[in-house]
Amino acid sequence: MAMAAGITLRPFFLRKNHAPNLNLQIMKRLWICLGFLLPACASVQSPLERRNVADTIAHKQDWKRSTIRTGEFDLMAYFPSIRAKAGILTIYIEGDGFAWINGSQPSDDPTPLDPVALRLALAHPVGNAAYVGRPCQYIDAKISNCPMRYWTDKRFAPEVVEATSAAIDVVKRQFDANKLTLVGYSGGGAVAALVAARRNDVERLVTVAGNLNHRAWTTIHRIQPLDGSLNPIDETDTLRKIRQLHFVGGKDSNITPDLVRSFVNRFPESQQPAIQIESKFDHRCCWAQEWAKLWQRLAPIGI
Repeated sequence: MAMAAGITLRPFFLRKNHAPNLNLQIMKRLWICLGFLLPACASVQSPLERRNVADTIAHKQDWKRSTIRTGEFDLMAYFPSIRAKAGILTIYIEGDGFAWINGSQPSDDPTPLDPVALRLALAHPVGNAAYVGRPCQYIDAKISNCPMRYWTDKRFAPEVVEATSAAIDVVKRQFDANKLTLVGYSGGGAVAALVAARRNDVERLVTVAGNLNHRAWTTIHRIQPLDGSLNPIDETDTLRKIRQLHFVGGKDSNITPDLVRSFVNRFPESQQPAIQIESKFDHRCCWAQEWAKLWQRLAPIGI
């Protein structure tokens, strides 16, 4: 769950005999809160500015943006301008983006402030790679009337998974590929796992700080359950056939190592996927910066 700095205003319950003093206290607290909130809100880039950030970092490596229409959603993809045809394609799936302003207030648009999965894709060290965003990202959700539920409780809904899989089909044809490696960052890890469970062309599943058990995640963070979403931990029977590696940061307080272990422990002991804990990493640092080195961890364990 992405959160920007903000203050949650909680109601004060007044007793009549203290109303004047409490009203004065409320006003003082409101002014203090607003003093913190307004600069924070002013610093958040607009959806267009955030899309321009993605365009800029992609352009530096001669990657281009493409809108993929899937019926219910328009998904944004990035891939190299010059594409060499190859049998295997690695597709990166973005995280939840700027889904929440604070712990109780969703944002108006989930376009990432920092597209970590795109940075991972651009750092892909060998072979063909492409990137797919999530529903409502990059398209200005308010203007396009993309419903807020698709970056809150329905972020992993069946229609989200279906749309992502349809977008992957389009990208796959661009490269004339026949086999896939899916890499998902944060909430994109959940989508990657759910997509992989429904396809027969995914050879490898790699997650980075992946939300693979959202029931446990919402319990840990004491937030509203994602009742409209599928949960990757319920797909372990199907996912057993796919080679997997799950990266998680030792300092990640959002997606903790124990949360990823809860997913892995659902598999039979002889078929449990590998976990790679990077002790000095948190939820964002330093995945993209070190990705070329981290990718080399796949080969020694047969991934």
